[in-house]
Amino acid sequence: MTNDSVTANDSRSLDPPCAKHLTELFVGETFGYVLLIIVAVTGNSLIGLIVFKTKSMRKTINYLIVNMAMSDLLLPIFAFSRKMANMYVGHWLIGGPFGMALCKLVYFFQDVSTVVSIQSLILIAVDRFGAVVFPFRPPLISSRLCPYYILATWIIGMACHCVYFFARQLISIEGKIYCKLMWNDAFGENSSLSLYFVSMFLILVVVPFSVMTILYSVIIVKVKSQKLPGGENVIPIEQDKRRAKNERNVLNMALAILLGFALCWAPSNVLGFLTFFVWGTKNAPKSCALKIFRSFALFMAYANSAINPGICFFFSENYRRALKNIFTCCPENLNCSCCDVKRNHTWNVKDVSEKESVEIVTMTSLAKDSGLCIRPNEKPY
Repeated sequence: MTNDSVTANDSRSLDPPCAKHLTELFVGETFGYVLLIIVAVTGNSLIGLIVFKTKSMRKTINYLIVNMAMSDLLLPIFAFSRKMANMYVGHWLIGGPFGMALCKLVYFFQDVSTVVSIQSLILIAVDRFGAVVFPFRPPLISSRLCPYYILATWIIGMACHCVYFFARQLISIEGKIYCKLMWNDAFGENSSLSLYFVSMFLILVVVPFSVMTILYSVIIVKVKSQKLPGGENVIPIEQDKRRAKNERNVLNMALAILLGFALCWAPSNVLGFLTFFVWGTKNAPKSCALKIFRSFALFMAYANSAINPGICFFFSENYRRALKNIFTCCPENLNCSCCDVKRNHTWNVKDVSEKESVEIVTMTSLAKDSGLCIRPNEKPY
């Protein structure tokens, strides 16, 4: 639950010390959010397109990354547009039943997005734990069961924030409409919004990140203790090296996504605790520095939706290669500019062993099926 979901203050009502910076603040935020919208929509859409178009990318971890990408698409659609409208207008624009429905849905989906992302991070950690610690056992999250896990992340996310359908209300103040969280009106004077916030924080942040810390600690220890087998046969050793390198790259990508999420959401979580347990939701200081920090915390939280695709492309050669193939390659015959394996390319079978010739045929077949471009002496992985 973002702090913005609870304290939807009018960002235009700045005190005199901040008034002189009003234009600079709005221009900076506007540019930042427009940039986030473009990057988040483009990047997360490409992640989904890559896994959909490339057969070799249809693996459990990539399905989970796509699940995060689809949840991150909710923020540009619901949160960013609402934030920018609040910056420049300062109140809710649409009244009536449709406006009431939007009031509930906008805040609901932006916080469901966060819950889905956290659960996807947990599933990615479990998947990596099984792949590294128990490499010869069936995967802990199989491709067959993965869709059910993904569906569960959305069901749990909606269940956690279904209270918004009762507590979010449109109210009129001085002729203007505002979408407010009317917690006590919906659940009674004895109910506590602070208790709900703490419960969500413990269930969705403390417990998951504690579990992920343990899992990744075990994974890192296991990776560092692994030794590649020796022997005279060079081909298996090279295959093991490639497999180990691929596992390290995937692990680094998963850790980077987790670290990016934690860092981006840390300022917002700090601000939430200060709002609930230090100042109170109605007695927060109105200093210029706090208003700037509130804007920074919210921007960082939303920026995570734009950062994740960049992490995938930076750490994963498979994502970069698949992205290049989507726009530049012809998977049907591999006769395209980015490939060194041409339709008319031949090998002298007298110069290769039977095992190597079978391997060449397999590589070419995989490339045709998956749309990946491979080069001689390069194996798709």
